[in-house]
Amino acid sequence: MTALLDTAERMSRDELAALQLERLRATLHHAYANVPHYRAAFDRAGLRPEDCRSLADLARFPFTTKADLRDNYPFGMFAVPQEQVRRVHASSGTTGRPTVVGYTEKDLETWADVVARSIRAAGGRPGQKIHVAYGYGLFTGGLGAHYGAERLGCTVIPASGGMTGRQVQLIQDFRPDVIMVTPSYMLTLLDEFERQGVDPRTTSLKAGIFGAEPWTEEMRREIEERFAIDAVDIYGLSEVMGPGVAQECVETKDGLHIWEDHFYPEVVDPFTGEVLPDGEQGELVFTSLTKEAMPVVRYRTRDLTRLLPGTARVFRRMEKVTGRSDDLVILRGVNLFPTQIEEIVLRTPAVSPHFQLRLSREGRLDVLTVRAEARPGATPQQRAAAAASVAAAVKDGIGVSVGVEILDPETLERSVGKFRRIVDERP
Repeated sequence: MTALLDTAERMSRDELAALQLERLRATLHHAYANVPHYRAAFDRAGLRPEDCRSLADLARFPFTTKADLRDNYPFGMFAVPQEQVRRVHASSGTTGRPTVVGYTEKDLETWADVVARSIRAAGGRPGQKIHVAYGYGLFTGGLGAHYGAERLGCTVIPASGGMTGRQVQLIQDFRPDVIMVTPSYMLTLLDEFERQGVDPRTTSLKAGIFGAEPWTEEMRREIEERFAIDAVDIYGLSEVMGPGVAQECVETKDGLHIWEDHFYPEVVDPFTGEVLPDGEQGELVFTSLTKEAMPVVRYRTRDLTRLLPGTARVFRRMEKVTGRSDDLVILRGVNLFPTQIEEIVLRTPAVSPHFQLRLSREGRLDVLTVRAEARPGATPQQRAAAAASVAAAVKDGIGVSVGVEILDPETLERSVGKFRRIVDERP
């Protein structure tokens, strides 16, 4: 395996720390000199780039938030002239202005490199075929996976999202080795295979690289057992680069190794902003170390995780993201994340992995209803037992009472990208 690793993956921790500090100092100078937002933020904090003399000094610098990016929409966070920008991506903007990111030619090379490294860590090899079912366009998933797979030397099948029946046909006809897709859409593909009478375990797929949304160990088991593949996690976000910021290694499946030579991680208390020691759970924060077009300094991801020592690689790992601070539902004083419900749904007989949480209000009280689909063939008695089981497990495990509706199969809208887990109908 060591022969497959690139030079950076074979560094010692001391060598890595020296490289990180060199690149961090350069990034701070680049951001201060070329981005008015960072110049003003550093000045307000009474800091200059040269005040960063060690990696620990980064904690003195101000955070960057999604609001900062939106306030500087569209190109105010760019650190290079427009003519040096080779590509622009953007978030969906469903909750306001989209966040816009830019890439120089070197940024695109770096991005392809880290995604290639990620695919290799997931078990992909040059010469294999990779079915990319992430959406293309302004979303970073499709093109990020595409160019990384080509960089590794793979054949790309750019299926994108949607046309689920056709995707199943392409997987059967083109016989890809790896699929890259959101985990919720992989479940949609799984249902389509079975609807067409095709055993998903008979496909050519050997590995699935799943990202763009939190998913649980229960979902991993569901996918691996029903598809007979290795299911591994990839992490990224457009504000920091796109997919390929961190990757789970197929030989260990024990969390995602962060490519720390390009992205410096911190975990902070979500409320106080205090940097937490490795091993403690909090909000993940990233500083880019090699980005030219749009460097980010201490970007608050809102993703909740903890940092752990490296295992299969020298780089530290981040534990699987358990949820986002902005996905947190506070129901009658109890904190709840969709992934907690997912774990319960996936271990309940007669219930499929497709579920959604509906928030409503009755009088002065907030009410949460878990709406989950029954598996095909489930009897009315099995559905009733499943509803009671889910309600009891939520009450016992999370400490709050919820309603449960077991729906007919294929009732909920299917995802072709990130699935909308929470529907808030409160006034």
